Amino acid sequence: MSNELYGFNSSPAPLTFIIPAYNEETILAANIDRLRAFLKECGIGEYELILVSNGSTDRTVEIARMCAVGHQDLHVIVLDRRGVGRAFKEAVHRARYDRLICLDLDLTIDLAFIRSASDLLGTADIVVGSKQTGAQQRSWIRLLASASFISCARFLLDLTITDYSIGAKAYRKQAIRSYLPRLADGSAYVVQLIAWAHRDGSTVTETPVWCDDRRRSRFNLLHEGVYRFGSLFLLWLQEQVLRCRR
Repeated sequence: MSNELYGFNSSPAPLTFIIPAYNEETILAANIDRLRAFLKECGIGEYELILVSNGSTDRTVEIARMCAVGHQDLHVIVLDRRGVGRAFKEAVHRARYDRLICLDLDLTIDLAFIRSASDLLGTADIVVGSKQTGAQQRSWIRLLASASFISCARFLLDLTITDYSIGAKAYRKQAIRSYLPRLADGSAYVVQLIAWAHRDGSTVTETPVWCDDRRRSRFNLLHEGVYRFGSLFLLWLQEQVLRCRR
């Protein structure tokens, strides 16, 4: 099918896809195949997939390496400790291309986000795929937690962005490179990047996405919630100190 049908320009810019993985042996192979098929149909000829296993204890690494056999597009990075922020930083350091697209391995976000993000990165530094402005099928507790976090981020940091999850985010490498040494090792890195980029005058834009995520969480939601809200408050404190010094 033509690039125009999928919304791309005639020559899509090269893309690096960053895909963190933690104990995803059951879905890994099928979803890598699904992503490759989508990219082929879209006519994206120049891209790379960087899959980062952060602390996996199942067959994630073995299966990922099998998926890379006979292909030049998939690079597998193995980290011995959990931490999606740590995985993100390692992938950015190794990325060949300037345009970075972050996806969850379960691919719960409509892959149409890829074409939207690719186009928007032509003028934006960060592209946020927003479930709030799109549509979503998720548990009530996740919806409530997300809404609360978004409200707190708006109140504390004056941010109007409506999604701070890891998946469906895109970045210009040159725009975020200077922030990497200070990024959190956990999921708080997303709100850090958005807040710092916004403060420094970078262009942050949103695009609506469809999400169907009814799979049981891989993480302890209570622990993750305490961590994320605590990190948000710490970020607010740091920004207040910075303002006082100015």
